[in-house]
Amino acid sequence: MNTDPIADYLTRVRNAIKANKRVVEIPASNIKKEITKILLEKGYILNYKFVEDKVQGSIKIALKYDAVTNKSAITSLKRASTPGLRRYSGSTEIPRVLNGLGICILSTSKGVMSDKEAKVENVGGEVICYVY
Repeated sequence: MNTDPIADYLTRVRNAIKANKRVVEIPASNIKKEITKILLEKGYILNYKFVEDKVQGSIKIALKYDAVTNKSAITSLKRASTPGLRRYSGSTEIPRVLNGLGICILSTSKGVMSDKEAKVENVGGEVICYVY
């Protein structure tokens, strides 16, 4: 039993990057699938694949590295809202990550989306994590 599955997701990706792994496998859930889709749209990962099985399924994520320097596209993954301390943000006060260079992933009433999409939709919500 895991008390914070999103933090586990971020930690698995962070550990795979530190170990220079090309692929990381993570237990699936709907919110993790949405976070993975956003990471692909914004160019932080190469690809992903949802593997279905009888119990829960898993997500295989192909991490993105620079060909010359072998540095990951993801420099930092930080969990903002935790089960013990939820962080919410209105549509006007959505935090900027690295002065707009990074992204903030939010869980809104219209689904999981990045900070820029939330500003366009004019919705706020729970700040899940920061990625840069």
